[in-house]
Amino acid sequence: MSEHPILDVRDLSIHYRGTPAPAVRNVSFTLGRERLGIVGESGSGKSTVGRALLKLLPTADITAQSMRFADIDLMKASERDMLKIRGARMSMILQDPKFSLNPIQRCGAQVAEAYQTHLKCSRAEARKRAIDMLEAVQIRDPERVYDLYPHEVSGGMGQRIMIAMMLLTNPDLVIADEPTSALDVTVRLQVLKILDDLVREKGIGLIMISHDLNLVRNFCDRVLIMYAGRVVEARAASELDHAEHPYTRGLLAAQPHIGGPRTPLPVLQRQQSWENPEGAI
Repeated sequence: MSEHPILDVRDLSIHYRGTPAPAVRNVSFTLGRERLGIVGESGSGKSTVGRALLKLLPTADITAQSMRFADIDLMKASERDMLKIRGARMSMILQDPKFSLNPIQRCGAQVAEAYQTHLKCSRAEARKRAIDMLEAVQIRDPERVYDLYPHEVSGGMGQRIMIAMMLLTNPDLVIADEPTSALDVTVRLQVLKILDDLVREKGIGLIMISHDLNLVRNFCDRVLIMYAGRVVEARAASELDHAEHPYTRGLLAAQPHIGGPRTPLPVLQRQQSWENPEGAI
């Protein structure tokens, strides 16, 4: 990791108004020019952390000792400041294109609009860059797909369109929330290679939010394990087999293995102490 992190988060807590308990509690981490995975079951708070970084939680109260993106204090950034950051310097690839793409606007026009908004270029140049990016995410006949509406493309193609839109502006930080969940295995590997090339060649920071522990351990450099809104363990991805927290060990044990024994997988036995540990990370 570089000496000057792209992102520095200290004691981040997020409380949705009207709920009895915070969704995220005292989460701290740094991100350099690397691939950081955040893993946990549904409701653990991992996607909430990603949205908080972009300040996309209008119904939540966000507190933190520090939340800095490069030279910007995100806690003090106004909505006008965030409009200049979102999409241009920090992008988020959302999980489900059905809820992210505008159903009454052609797919390509949405990709081109993202580029034209931030880089102030001509419509023709934005169209060309959008088509090139659609081709880069392995979409066949990108000129034809450019003119299709979201309901005319498959879920996997819609996901690739979203990925193209978020990567087109060459952001410094990409938050990928289950970016390959709707893709088949072959296309998944191609998309992961695109993200990997951005980290290695362009020096961006990548946060990979996922349920897929195998994907994260094989793709990321470091992993944060979240449970009940807290980070219960942080490890190098290559050292996950040496995890110490019982929740992490339970997740690893619950994974099926090809060629493994045909016995029932162990059921994770949760403990109340995991939610309020002493000396939490």
